[in-house]
Amino acid sequence: MALTVLYFAAARERAGTAQETVEWGGGPVRQLLETLAVRHPDLRALLPHLRVAVNQEFTSLDAAVPDGAEVALVPPVAGGSDCFRLSEKALELDEVVRAVGGTERGGLVTFTGTVRSETRGRRVSALSYEAYPGMAERAMASIGRDIESRWPGTEVAIVHRVGTLAPGEAAVVIAVSAPHRAAAFEGCRHAIERLKADVPIWKKERFEDGEEWVGLGP
Repeated sequence: MALTVLYFAAARERAGTAQETVEWGGGPVRQLLETLAVRHPDLRALLPHLRVAVNQEFTSLDAAVPDGAEVALVPPVAGGSDCFRLSEKALELDEVVRAVGGTERGGLVTFTGTVRSETRGRRVSALSYEAYPGMAERAMASIGRDIESRWPGTEVAIVHRVGTLAPGEAAVVIAVSAPHRAAAFEGCRHAIERLKADVPIWKKERFEDGEEWVGLGP
């Protein structure tokens, strides 16, 4: 089947075209992005910062791309990092740092949450994260907008893992930049507290002698 792919701003420059027709065998958005990155290698570094619209509606990486769809690759708009997403791959702190960096912001604070090897006296063999993809990413973006409203001049980026992680692996990376350090520190703390309370991401702890969803008990 054929898709129409539209590229805007930086995505257009990286792809070397504003529009093209792509033969597509079907699958989710993330698979299409990988296909486009192979087709246009300069796009790959930009992928973590893009939003994808299918038939003029923003969608998640796990959404299916229908036959004949118009797919738009949309870079961040001016004034925000727009780096709020889930990832099935190992996280890189540099990604969120790059997303919020800028010479006009002198303070940059990061948070990395990793999987503990022990909880409540029990050895943890793995931690599995499950999310409601579209809603989770919108909720993370809402947290970012809230921080930017509370502390003017800040920028925020949040990336959270899904899938099964081993002890020591990073589950979430957050970066907040601001003109001054106090706002960056306060914004980063606010981000992780809001994320734990409001974003639909669940985790199951796996032990040598069983497993349980965190927050529900055995």
